[in-house]
Amino acid sequence: MAETITLPDVEREEQTGSKSGLEPAWLVICWNDPVNLMTYVTHVFQVVFGWNRQKAEFHMLQVHRQGKSLLARTTLEQAEHYVHQLQKYTLHATMERES
Repeated sequence: MAETITLPDVEREEQTGSKSGLEPAWLVICWNDPVNLMTYVTHVFQVVFGWNRQKAEFHMLQVHRQGKSLLARTTLEQAEHYVHQLQKYTLHATMERES
């Protein structure tokens, strides 16, 4: 019977943990601008996100060709950090709550 009592407790803990995972996520978006060079944008993505060159170039090309790229889906605090870092490098970056 002790095992039967333990299992529901574990399930309740897992459900509680899941709820925190359901908190709204924040999206970090970089927008195209006529100022920054593509090589510079690639470099900034590598520095800020720690991405390899191929991934950074992929997002840079999205920004260039489509006008924007979704760079991250994360917590409010981390999104604020990323946006601040990108803006520090003069990139046009914003964040928005995931709908």
